[in-house]
Amino acid sequence: MPAMLQKPKELKFLVIGAGSRGNAYSEPITETTSAQIYAVAEPLPYKRQLFGRKYIWGPDGSPQEGQEFVDWKAWLEWETDRRRRQAQGEPVPDGVDGVFVCTLDEMHVEIMVAIAPLNLHVLCEKPLATSLADCLSIYRARTPEQQSKIFSIGHVLRYSPHNITLRKLLLTDRVIGDVLSIEHTEPVAWWHFAHSYVRGNWRRQSRNGDGSLLTKCSHDVDFLLWMLSSPPTGAPIDTQPHLPRSISSMGARSMFRQSRKPLAAGNATNCLSCPMERDCHYSAVKIYHDHQLAKGDTHWPVHIVCPDIEDVLKTSGMEVAQTQLFDRLAEDYDRTTAADAEIAARSWYGRCVYESDNDVCDDQLVTISWDEDNTAVPPRPGKRAVLHMAAQTEKECERRGRVYGTHGELEYDSHQISYFSFVTRETTVVEVPQQTKSLHGGGDYGLARAFVAAVDAVENQGLPAHDAQVQFIGCTFDEAVRSQVVVFAAEEARRDEKVIQWQDWWKEKTASIVV
Repeated sequence: MPAMLQKPKELKFLVIGAGSRGNAYSEPITETTSAQIYAVAEPLPYKRQLFGRKYIWGPDGSPQEGQEFVDWKAWLEWETDRRRRQAQGEPVPDGVDGVFVCTLDEMHVEIMVAIAPLNLHVLCEKPLATSLADCLSIYRARTPEQQSKIFSIGHVLRYSPHNITLRKLLLTDRVIGDVLSIEHTEPVAWWHFAHSYVRGNWRRQSRNGDGSLLTKCSHDVDFLLWMLSSPPTGAPIDTQPHLPRSISSMGARSMFRQSRKPLAAGNATNCLSCPMERDCHYSAVKIYHDHQLAKGDTHWPVHIVCPDIEDVLKTSGMEVAQTQLFDRLAEDYDRTTAADAEIAARSWYGRCVYESDNDVCDDQLVTISWDEDNTAVPPRPGKRAVLHMAAQTEKECERRGRVYGTHGELEYDSHQISYFSFVTRETTVVEVPQQTKSLHGGGDYGLARAFVAAVDAVENQGLPAHDAQVQFIGCTFDEAVRSQVVVFAAEEARRDEKVIQWQDWWKEKTASIVV
């Protein structure tokens, strides 16, 4: 008589942080996998309840024990006690198999270190942490026992159909031979940069002086290392990465500073009181009202300004929603009376972009170089990569670039890929299916599905975590951390106006930093 097949375990996940990133991962998990978003930890009641109704207990349901928490510490306390009760043989609610950490960047290190002893599968939104020391704290908190669990960072560019196709063309099909250099541009968009990096949460550098490169382009750095450092898909599982030789960077706050303020704006510090508001393309009224709310659009970024604007519009109408938005935009401060800590503690979405307290680069270049590696089979050529982050662009995050190879040249943007062969003197155009439902060209969906698949392979199929990491996540834990650390090296190079010798720098930092 055949043995009874064991029913696969239904995977359950906790989401810490019910904002845009928490939703970005929860939606594909709910819609495209058999896994379950089981619990949420979020301090804002409106966000927490909206998230719970959408993904966990339904529009007419209510949370069960272990499904709703006011913050991650409340969940950690509950989970620790649940495990204690379970060990004593008491009936307890289900726990979770994994955690999505989608909080503010500066909170990641405390959360990641605190939950490490629970030995759960973890996906942490990028950046992993806001300092090198914090990254190392997370790195060292991962015990040998945790090597049996999946770990991923929100480097979503690896998982879009476009970039998967691009990498296959370059590294597997080798349509332009050996890759010798890449020019990669991240065009942020003038209004997006004003929202997030002049008025919003990411407008100030961290305590180490690391700014917009970390918060906006850490996954672009990862993209370049994925293309030029990580072994090609299908390579033997023990293939070592091709590590960079040197890293340099230059950048500045070029646009959003008081010296560029138009004379016609006078002493105004807020868009609502500015005499030239109608003539300014950075006008908060234009960005949040004219181009969004007035058209009935309550999605990003206006819902960042007023988190419950969608509900207000539906239940109370346009006039009430407009009043709420304009009240929020009217909030301002006087530098002579307000303490800097008070100003820094929150966002000021109606503030003049030339009078803000931002200090991050709005234009930056990063150069990474590799030596030739003749120890590999086949040998790996020397190569270079240049990343350009630009704020003043028409396109919003529609990345573009050129790749130069020994046998041809390849060009890509967010819609198509084309390459020219030196041998045939012909151009081939590769159309990539457009992903309209997900940000980052489908990368959010791709990463969420890959993470769940990796966890399932470990929990239900018995695959070792290292193998599942490589097969589904596409990188090891060390590779994921290295991508984050290269950003810190680039920022040190920019601040000190020097060239970082990567391997010597990394050895020095890991030997000397106290965490």
